[in-house]
Amino acid sequence: MAKKKTTQSDVSDIQIGIPQADRQSIAEGLSKLLADSYSLFLMTHNFHWNVTGPQFNSLHLMFETQYTELFTAVDEVAERIRSLGEPAPASFSKFTALASFTIPDEALSANDMIAHLVKGQEAVVRTARALFPVAEKANDQPTLDLLTRRMELHEKNAWMLRALLA
Repeated sequence: MAKKKTTQSDVSDIQIGIPQADRQSIAEGLSKLLADSYSLFLMTHNFHWNVTGPQFNSLHLMFETQYTELFTAVDEVAERIRSLGEPAPASFSKFTALASFTIPDEALSANDMIAHLVKGQEAVVRTARALFPVAEKANDQPTLDLLTRRMELHEKNAWMLRALLA
């Protein structure tokens, strides 16, 4: 018996064990996480460039470490969205619409920057945590793993930043 040749149409429908509706719901939640993460990346990079004062060197380096990690994270989140078969949002207007917090426009003191970063870190955690039950219900272990790693990192960052304000 001859084997059927695989064609492009045979693989155009995603068959990863997660129904399309669930993949779409998860991707919507990941899009919010992407928007929050990218907004936090942008805010942290801004503060890295503009921080002043006696803590300049330590904050400048800390912010650089955090925005560098976020740069990698946004790619990972976007690629997970694409793996689920959905388009990843990729414009400032979409990120602004999806993000759960806004980036301050005004010049801030170092302590105010830290306070905004604590709130941003915690916003990312809340966004990830809100998606967890949706991914869990769909038995989507890769997304659950991604969410767990993001929550752990952002909770730790929030703790470290908050300690600077004590």
